[in-house]
Amino acid sequence: MTTPDHETILIVDDQEENLRVIGNVLSMMAYDILLASNAEQALQRLAVRTPDLILLDVMMPETDGLTACRQIKAEADWADIPVIFLSADDDKNVIVQALEAGGVDYVTKPFNMAELVSRVRTQLALKRARDQLRTLAEDKDELMGIMAHDLKNSLAGMRLSACLLQSRLADLPPRCAPLVNNIVNASERMLAFMQEFLANQCAEQLQMKSETVNLGDVVTKVAANHMPAASTKKIALTTHLPKEALFVKADHEGLTQTLENLVSNAIKFSPEGGAVEITAQRPMAGMVKCFVRDTGPGFTSEDRTKMFRRYGRLSAQPTGDEPSTGLGLSIVKRLVDAMGGNVTLAESISDSTGAEFVIALPVASTKPEAE
Repeated sequence: MTTPDHETILIVDDQEENLRVIGNVLSMMAYDILLASNAEQALQRLAVRTPDLILLDVMMPETDGLTACRQIKAEADWADIPVIFLSADDDKNVIVQALEAGGVDYVTKPFNMAELVSRVRTQLALKRARDQLRTLAEDKDELMGIMAHDLKNSLAGMRLSACLLQSRLADLPPRCAPLVNNIVNASERMLAFMQEFLANQCAEQLQMKSETVNLGDVVTKVAANHMPAASTKKIALTTHLPKEALFVKADHEGLTQTLENLVSNAIKFSPEGGAVEITAQRPMAGMVKCFVRDTGPGFTSEDRTKMFRRYGRLSAQPTGDEPSTGLGLSIVKRLVDAMGGNVTLAESISDSTGAEFVIALPVASTKPEAE
C-alpha cells in the first residue's frame, strides 16, 4: 500500500520510549513525524504546522489528553484533524469520554504495532476522502456560479434584443411575430431560473448576522419593489403594519430576501384581479409574526409534504405564465431557520382559497442606536 507524500502525523505522549518507537515505525512508512511530550508542546507544534493526524496519549501530567483534544477541536483551523487516542486505560467510560471529546478512534496500550499502523492508515484514508469531497464541492459551487453568471449575462442580452424586435413587430413580416414572442418568453423564463439559482447559491453562502432590524421598513420596501409586477396583473398589493415600529433579531439581507421570495410567489400564483396582503403583528411570547397571504389556488396535502424541498414541483402553476423553478420556498426555509425563526403555512383561511405563510422571528428588545 503506497503512502501519499507529505502526510504529517503529530504524536503526543509523555513517555519518551513511546515517542521513539511509534515515531520510528511511522517514519519508515514515509510519514512526516512531529513529536510532543505534553499538551503545551502539541499546541506549539500545531501553531507551526497543521498535521493530517494526531496520536494523543490520554494520561499526561498537567493537561490530560481529553482536555487537549477539546482545546484542539475548539480551533476552527484544527477542528477537522482526526485524533486517535492512545491509553493504557481500557475503561469503557474513559473510551466514551475520549470519543465525546472529539476522538475518532481509541487504541489501548500495550498496543500491537500492526494494529496501530492499520488504524492510522484507515483514518488518513478517510481524511483524504473527506478533503477530496470538500474540494469537489467547492469546485462545483465555483463552476456553477461562474456558469450561472455568464449565462445570466448572455440571456439578459438575448432578452433585450428580443424585446427590441418585439417592439418593432409592425416593421417585420407577420410570420415573425410568434417566433419573436417565443424568444422573449423563453429568454425570460431562463433568466428567471438563473436569478433564482443564483439566489439559492447566495442563500447557502450568506453569513447571517443577528442584528436589530425594523420589520416595517423591510415590508414597506419589499412591497414597493413588487408593486409594478402586481399592477401588471391588476393585483391589489397591500400592507398592514401597526403604528409602532417592530424590531426583530434578524439579518437584514436575509429577511429582505425571505420576504422578496414570498411576495414574488404570492403575485406569481394569484390570478389577475386578485389580492396579496402583507401583515405584521405585535410581539407575542417573544416573537414577531409576519403574514403573507394571497388569493391563489393554495396547496394540496401532497404539496405540504414537499413544499420546502429544493426544486420541489408543486401542483399550482403561475397564473401569468411566469417561470417557476421550485427554489423559492426552500430558500425561505433556509434563511428563516438561520435567523432563529420559523416559517409555516397556515392550516386554513376563511374563504378556503389562497395561501398564507407565517414568518416568526425573535423580538429585539431595543431599537438600533442612531449612527
